[in-house]
Amino acid sequence: MDSPRTWDLVRPRLRGDVLAPALPGHLGGPPLPCDMADHLESVLDAAGVEQADVVGTSLGGYLALVLASRGRARRVVALAPAGGGDHTETLAMQRRGVRLSEFAARPLPDAVVANLAAAMRACDAQPLLDQAAWPLDTTKVRCPVRILWGLEDRLLPWPQAAERYRRTLDAEWIELDGVGHAPQLEIPLETAQLIEGFTTARIASSSGPSSSPFSR
Repeated sequence: MDSPRTWDLVRPRLRGDVLAPALPGHLGGPPLPCDMADHLESVLDAAGVEQADVVGTSLGGYLALVLASRGRARRVVALAPAGGGDHTETLAMQRRGVRLSEFAARPLPDAVVANLAAAMRACDAQPLLDQAAWPLDTTKVRCPVRILWGLEDRLLPWPQAAERYRRTLDAEWIELDGVGHAPQLEIPLETAQLIEGFTTARIASSSGPSSSPFSR
């Protein structure tokens, strides 16, 4: 339900070129119906990029893993990726309208709140809400993966919303104490450092939760 502006606080802290496309059905993106992973591949193709370090949150985190399963990701950092559990409660919440207080566990700057509210109003989410399955084949995700999850996430609660991925995905897990669904908005500096620390170094993956300077 967000827009590329969700990365405004993080991208200045990342080295190298950053491509932040809008998803179909979201503010700034093409209209639905449109296969979202196909659209993201076309963005990479247009930029002349065969593989990239891919970062995404929620639906974007799921799509980052889909790109990895298609061989388009060198590494993935996924923030509370969708598709890892039973989202019945989350979908009901989105149908009646997500409150900003449910999106983040910490107060957000006024400009961030304004951008987020505009994106929520513009998001054509109904086709997404009616999606019955998340068809990612996790066995095809062979690149290094780091997953960040806020322990105060009310949209995709930890650990039940991660159950499928914890069973089937070889990943490094980092739990963020006192953080909700949007680490990139709530703790942008720490989020950038966790992205940079993974994408600029070869990290051995682990199937269990790991310690981190930002796991509190």
